[in-house]
Amino acid sequence: MSEKAQFRHFQTLVSPHVTEKSHNATGNQNQYTFRVAREATKAQVKDAIENVFDVQVEKVQVVNLPGKAKRRGAHTGRRPGYRKAIVRLAEGQSLEAMDEA
Repeated sequence: MSEKAQFRHFQTLVSPHVTEKSHNATGNQNQYTFRVAREATKAQVKDAIENVFDVQVEKVQVVNLPGKAKRRGAHTGRRPGYRKAIVRLAEGQSLEAMDEA
């Protein structure tokens, strides 16, 4: 963790988003996936990753995912949606904390 990391960076990054698809992208394309705050912009995500993990970010893509519709018997409801960011790091860089997972 970098000395430059501040509290606002940890508010931007909610959690790593680990799925089979995101795990394959880690090795093949040097991409890492995170759940981020709903109001986070690409610039804020880039700043947070660079300061927390002390790496160089090449590209950031963000996606707003809607919540799933769920039902239990006659009652219907929705799970909350979330925002995720797909971050591509510069050539030769990686996140050791994510590679171990």
